[in-house]
Amino acid sequence: QVQLAESGGGSVQSGGSLQLSCAASGYSYSTYCRAWFRQTPGKEREEVASIDGDGNINYANSVKGRFTISRDAAKNTLYLQMNSLEPEDTALYYCAADHKYCSDLRSWSEYRYWGQGTQVNVSS
Repeated sequence: QVQLAESGGGSVQSGGSLQLSCAASGYSYSTYCRAWFRQTPGKEREEVASIDGDGNINYANSVKGRFTISRDAAKNTLYLQMNSLEPEDTALYYCAADHKYCSDLRSWSEYRYWGQGTQVNVSS
């Protein structure tokens, strides 16, 4: 069983930066797709960025050029560097993982493993 644990959330002013981390434990060697999602009250969970074992990366249009997803295989950790943060980025951020290729996962509900979430607040 894979366990995911996020850290790095917090409160920043508009234009600031934060780096989120997601440490994996368990039989994560078989985990293929890793992704970051975010959710605000009353809205559906939104994919922010994803990365697979071949290094294929995908970003939501709203974060392109501001956020960078990366993974450290040796540490089994996923990162999300968030720069030029805007109040619209305020959300609960989750990391997710699955054994499938990212391109085969069509919805957040198809991801098998989830972290508990970390809150990001951006003030104007």
